[in-house]
Amino acid sequence: DVPHGQVSQRWYLSKVTGKWRRCYVYTPPDYDAKKTRYPVLYLMHGWGENEQGWHTQGHADFILDNLIAEKKAKPMIIVMDNLNVAKPGEDAGIFSARWLWPAPAPGTGGRPRFGLNGFTGASFTEMMLTDLIPMIEKTYRVLPGRENRAMAGLSMGGMQTFLTTLSNLDKFAYIGGFSGSTGGFGGKFDAKTSNNGAFSDAISFNKRVKVLFLGIGSVEGPRTKAFSDALTAAGIKNVYFESPGTAHEWLTWRRCLNDFAPRLFR
Repeated sequence: DVPHGQVSQRWYLSKVTGKWRRCYVYTPPDYDAKKTRYPVLYLMHGWGENEQGWHTQGHADFILDNLIAEKKAKPMIIVMDNLNVAKPGEDAGIFSARWLWPAPAPGTGGRPRFGLNGFTGASFTEMMLTDLIPMIEKTYRVLPGRENRAMAGLSMGGMQTFLTTLSNLDKFAYIGGFSGSTGGFGGKFDAKTSNNGAFSDAISFNKRVKVLFLGIGSVEGPRTKAFSDALTAAGIKNVYFESPGTAHEWLTWRRCLNDFAPRLFR
């Protein structure tokens, strides 16, 4: 029995894609009663999902309603958009398969493996910076500046989050990956070269990024913990969160959001 915010659909015309797009927007319980401005969390879905995932399956609005009522999280706007972005002339969507390893030789009977190693997320990043963020900041009462802007995502949405934010640290101060982060973990991480050197200057990175959050289910394996440890060894401050007894599933990601949101905009 707590005050509830509102989740609404917002359609906008993308200059980058040349098409109309839809996002879901959560406004906190006091949005209509108060005329103040709010920080924004851009929250991304995973592979095979869309902008409805965090609302219908992730219950992001109920999680924030309760955190705000308990004064554990600051009131914020949450924007849930669709990662499937294609510019004119590009593939139909980012979910097209790409080789994870070279295709098996003809006649060997081997089956191809698919994955995201060829995924750059560049079109979504361009669309987000060109269309989505300006639309949100024009339409809603939003606090401006990187200190009032966060981005997080689950699985592939986590990968997109890192690809977008690490190349635009002048625009984001809070970063969250839920069962998804960036390449270079598992013993291959090099702080000097990973993500075009985003981690190369630990002192500068720690000043700019207020929260770097890495969440995972305990059943998912050790790669995220290894990545967190590698970042720590390189001097990069980060928060490691492990959901007990869960795998690559919504319970993991709800728990991640529940731990991540209270850390934002402090």
